[in-house]
Amino acid sequence: MYDRRMKRAIKLSVLVPIYNEEKTLKEVLQKLLSVSDVSEVIVVDDGSTDSTPEILAKLKHKKLKTFRKENGGKGSALRFALEHATGEYVLIQDADLEYDPEDIPGLLEPIKRGRVDIVYGSRFLGPHLNLLFWHRVGNSVLNFLVNILYNTTLSDMETCYKVVPTKLLRELKLTSNAFDIEPEITCKLLKRGHKIFEVPISYIGRDFSEGKKITWRDGVSAVRTIVQLRLTNQ
Repeated sequence: MYDRRMKRAIKLSVLVPIYNEEKTLKEVLQKLLSVSDVSEVIVVDDGSTDSTPEILAKLKHKKLKTFRKENGGKGSALRFALEHATGEYVLIQDADLEYDPEDIPGLLEPIKRGRVDIVYGSRFLGPHLNLLFWHRVGNSVLNFLVNILYNTTLSDMETCYKVVPTKLLRELKLTSNAFDIEPEITCKLLKRGHKIFEVPISYIGRDFSEGKKITWRDGVSAVRTIVQLRLTNQ
């Protein structure tokens, strides 16, 4: 009989899309590289116009792979990074330090114990800084829509912290170029019958003066993606 106290080792690739994050990228990468569970960190500079390229050029580590491409949006950068992942699992990490790499071991724990295959880190189950009011409303609306249309009970479908088997994520044949990559991943997983396990994570949200990039237009795009994927065979 399988002993659930036993843990299996997994190889984790962290995908980091970056656009103009000169203030935080060095710190977030140092934190990621110090996490023993992380096997490789794949950074894609999505055409940054600040000093991001120069900072990345100076960072050297055996776990670190860096690439630069023309600006195309978060989704395009993630899809590019996914092509280069060699780990059994992938995790998405924004470079703005809203999400703390110290939470990664907790995300991997249910997978290591063989309980689940897909884990989301929920910002609303764990300790978090107060969010901007309309961002919180937007998240609630998107969660409600996904839960109704896909018959689930997720608390944070838009979370950046998603741990998914690499092979499975590639099989989803992702197409989004912008922030709508997040609902696309979630909806395609749910539509294929995959179960998502949520664990609490900490969250320190930024406001626009600190460089936050997502706007109401991205919310509209997310709604469109959620509905279209429910109505099509994708």
